Amino acid sequence: MRYDTSVVPLIQRVLLPTDLTEEGRSAFAHALIVALIAKAKLTILHVSDSRDESWADFPGVRDTLERWRRLPQDSERTDAVTRGFSVQKVRMVHDDPVESIRTFLKTHGTDLMVLATDQHKSGVPWLNRSVAASVAGRSREMTLFIPKGMEGFVSLDNGSISLETILIPVAPIPSAQPAVHAVARLVSGLCCETGTITLLHVGDEDAMPQVVCPDIAGWRWNRETRSGEVIEIIHQVGNEIGADLIAMATDGRNGLLDDLRGSHSERVLQESTCPLLTIPADGFITAVL
Repeated sequence: MRYDTSVVPLIQRVLLPTDLTEEGRSAFAHALIVALIAKAKLTILHVSDSRDESWADFPGVRDTLERWRRLPQDSERTDAVTRGFSVQKVRMVHDDPVESIRTFLKTHGTDLMVLATDQHKSGVPWLNRSVAASVAGRSREMTLFIPKGMEGFVSLDNGSISLETILIPVAPIPSAQPAVHAVARLVSGLCCETGTITLLHVGDEDAMPQVVCPDIAGWRWNRETRSGEVIEIIHQVGNEIGADLIAMATDGRNGLLDDLRGSHSERVLQESTCPLLTIPADGFITAVL
């Protein structure tokens, strides 16, 4: 099966919830580069219980794109529009950021949400509790989690993309097929020329579920089978191969809070040394993969 780049665009709307702090800057870089390359609409959503906080200390979109040499120096606001993507900044005053984000998603939706996470708090730093990640699950949106203190695969300094090694855990339920297709679309869309995608099954080799791996020019697929505790093996293999990204399909049968309290994706996120992309098996995005 050869990957077809003529299919319907995977990402047309990107949402970046942020607290405007230093910890969110790497997530900003990832959201911005995806929106730019996909020619999507980027919404930067700031929720606060105060009207006094300023955007001034957060990286400016045009300043960043100029530094990345994606826009000319002293560019105008319309220059971004001519490149096919747009940016809006939204501020919501509310004492519950989680509820505000859910309300925004219910009204506007998104194709990809990018969240900075604090692994030690099991959620987003400014939300301070594990229900923060539940925003992603309840909305059933594809979500890219960027762990605090990690640059990820997009450089905030120059906008370069370093995405060459990807790990996809494979289990009977949920099927890893949405994650496989999402990764194929991602690396093709970001114009990543070469790399390796490893499919990892924890269990007996003959019990590894079948998935269809599309042909991607310059990329190869590996299949790996290990025995042991699932989360430990995922981290072990991820460290061995130097994964730049882990991509996982998630089961939407439970609400996000229940999903993340004991789910594999949440446990992987807690100890991850690289970004984590989650793709809800029952989400809208799966229908277009």
